[in-house]
Amino acid sequence: MSQLSKRLSLLSQPAHHPDLAQIRRGLEKESLRVTPGGELSLRPHPRSLGSTLTHPLITTDFSEALLEFITPPLTSVPEVIQSLEEVHRFTYANIGDELLWVNSMPCVLGRDEDIPLAEYGSSNIGRMKKIYREGLGHRYGRLMQTIAGIHYNWSLPDVCWQLLAREEGIKDSLQNFKTQQYFALIRNFRRHFWLLLYLFGAAPAVCRSFVANRGHQLTPFNGDAHSLYAPFATSLRMGDLGYQSEAQASLTVCYNDLATYVETLRAALTSPYPPYEKIGVKGADNRYRQLNTHLLQIENEFYSTIRPKRTTESGETPIRALWQRGIEYVEIRCIDLNPYLPVGIDESQMYFMEVFLLHCLLQESPATNNEEYQHLSDNQRRIVYQGRAPGLTLFRNGGEVTLEAWTEELFAELEPVAALLDLNMPTPVHGDAVTLQREKVAGHVPNPATQLLDDMKTSGQTYFQTALRHARQHREYFLDHPLDASLVAYFQSLARESLAKQVEIEQSDDISFEAYLDRFYRQYDLDVEP
Repeated sequence: MSQLSKRLSLLSQPAHHPDLAQIRRGLEKESLRVTPGGELSLRPHPRSLGSTLTHPLITTDFSEALLEFITPPLTSVPEVIQSLEEVHRFTYANIGDELLWVNSMPCVLGRDEDIPLAEYGSSNIGRMKKIYREGLGHRYGRLMQTIAGIHYNWSLPDVCWQLLAREEGIKDSLQNFKTQQYFALIRNFRRHFWLLLYLFGAAPAVCRSFVANRGHQLTPFNGDAHSLYAPFATSLRMGDLGYQSEAQASLTVCYNDLATYVETLRAALTSPYPPYEKIGVKGADNRYRQLNTHLLQIENEFYSTIRPKRTTESGETPIRALWQRGIEYVEIRCIDLNPYLPVGIDESQMYFMEVFLLHCLLQESPATNNEEYQHLSDNQRRIVYQGRAPGLTLFRNGGEVTLEAWTEELFAELEPVAALLDLNMPTPVHGDAVTLQREKVAGHVPNPATQLLDDMKTSGQTYFQTALRHARQHREYFLDHPLDASLVAYFQSLARESLAKQVEIEQSDDISFEAYLDRFYRQYDLDVEP
């Protein structure tokens, strides 16, 4: 029997299958605030939403206008969606006439330098967060940082890890076993995530303003120079128009084990990069331009499709937390906003993600070498620009295989995983989700990228006009379904508490910013032996 079959058989035993009901997942969803006319908002973050530094559910990403909504980790998919909907309803009640942009690729943008950086207050940690974003602007440009997406956080309960470790005769500590297996999941995810881009990619086109003065391989849509697209694209945000750079293209991070992961990432965090040295840490006015001149300022600058994660303590670096305590969960970072769904994702997509991630975990996962790493990068480029092209082939095991053949093999393996997860459900929600996505592969149901292009063609509207129409529809949806009084009071209390906590942090700083940075970066001195 294969490892996948053995593990499925074990977890499906009546005494064990309820354990999977304790899987935890959470979402982090980004959306730009825009004016009623669809231009990037230049208003500051509304105080009524609370502090972006300390609020547990509402913060900002790169720009003051790029909101980020965070759900707590929950064991119920419907509860995650409900939590995200509630944050949207409260936000819409507090942003006046503004809209939340519902596409991953941004709205009409002006000059790069006019995009406002997120503000986090005067504390050392708040200053560090803003200077980091200042550095991103100098390194990659601010336009690129206005792209939005959904991050999917996922973890298996300890009771399942204990069962697998006991059955497989693992003598190492439970945490070491979990860490090794999460890296196995990550390797398999990187081999197969092209399927997620094919099924859920929703960014085949962009507004012309996004690529102004930039090289690109896009063409006008339907003769309209205001809308640019690639005819068979899936998710342009995951290609060279998105979170890509020459610097990061030179970075190969190893996911074979914790030591090599930490060491390869730490090298990027501690090695100077000549083009960034030219930018300098400070300008002629003695103001910070970036945190340092290294290939990466901090770990978050590494734009991977999936990250191993560990909850950090106050002031702790993510890489130190991982090295000392191992992986706690994984963060999936390649999901586009679906403009046809109010919160950008729905329960069916989440149920499919559950099946996909559990499959990546249960299946055999050999170590990755440099050749496979290159092939994975090539597959990503192909699926981004040619993912919906008939007869597309992808690299696998040193050769090439058609997308159709590979998807058939994957779905044959996903179906029993869905059946396992549905043992805990009153209806086969996971199986139905897999069936729906299989219909996309068969061409019976359009994927979001196809749906968007068809919408533009049928309506005769530009990418921008189509996106703005969807944003207005979603605004009406949320305003027509306001929160009840108790939930409004709850969100208002969270806002007040977060503002008070920010003041407390600012007043408690007892060292200079330079000393704070020095103490932060000393944490990269780890005793790692790959």
